[in-house]
Amino acid sequence: MKFRILLIFLLIVFILIYCDNCSKKDSEISSRASEIIILKVAQNSSIEHPYQAGLEKFKEVLERETNNTVKVHIFPNGQLGNEEQEILGVKLGFIDATIVSSGSLASFMPNIELFNLPYIFRDLEHFYRVLDGFIGQWMGRIIEEKVNCVFLGYCSFGTRNVWNKKRPILTPDDLKGMKIRVTSSPILLSAFDTFGAQATTMDWNELYSALQQGVIDGAECDMVDLLVEKFYEVTKYVSYTNHFIGVASFIFSKKKYDRFPPSVQAAILKAGRAGAVAARKAEDEFVHRAKKELEQKGIEFFTVDKTLFRDKVESVYQKYADRVGGMKLIEQIARY
Repeated sequence: MKFRILLIFLLIVFILIYCDNCSKKDSEISSRASEIIILKVAQNSSIEHPYQAGLEKFKEVLERETNNTVKVHIFPNGQLGNEEQEILGVKLGFIDATIVSSGSLASFMPNIELFNLPYIFRDLEHFYRVLDGFIGQWMGRIIEEKVNCVFLGYCSFGTRNVWNKKRPILTPDDLKGMKIRVTSSPILLSAFDTFGAQATTMDWNELYSALQQGVIDGAECDMVDLLVEKFYEVTKYVSYTNHFIGVASFIFSKKKYDRFPPSVQAAILKAGRAGAVAARKAEDEFVHRAKKELEQKGIEFFTVDKTLFRDKVESVYQKYADRVGGMKLIEQIARY
């Protein structure tokens, strides 16, 4: 009898130990699973666009710095929505990070329109000197506040030119009556209205079909987009207006960022800086070869007197100066 009681007792102890070990193993497995962080990052252009190169560098650096405990999934081609939807997704924490244009950010914060003023930047060197200086840092803090994000860095969506399929644009008067798609910035819409065009906004991913169907006559973008989005199939004439250098902002959801341990936060910041630099480099390299390929595809390029266009937009500066920080700030950028 005593032997049976001892046997039952030992059996109970064995079962308890076994269950405890199973519980520990389950806990360890669960813990390991919970250590893997999956990030969704988005961009609205094709995988050939420099934005993609920036996000791929971000993925590479972040996964390396976290020993693959963070995994980055990239969604190009507007898979998670247009840019405004991507910004909202970052703000609410549905999307972890994105690279977006200043035109799309304008609907969330009017201050960014400062960078949308036509001809405010003389060239790319001046452009990055301003963005990497105290004015760019000041704007980065405003972006963080208005979008509830962590600002990771600036890159560019190119030096933009006017193009269409009807006729060469050599002066502002040549734009009269033309329907031109412009990035969604009130300032740029006003600028093109001042040139005499019928300026309109349109979702980027609908632009090709709108040109194909004759809904609009042309648009404005950089060499990279002309090539990778295959607009050369639905347009003919490109004019070197150089009216605008597009500011792109790399942002990360603060709602998500605040949940991560300091080591992951530090890795995100490091990867973000690397991603912005990679996007800049990719843009610069792509532009040099894009023109040659576009010429081979039958696109005709025209040099214009930019003074004629610049003089037209003085009224736009006066109209929007107070909204973007005042004429003193605009003049400060000019001297930078």
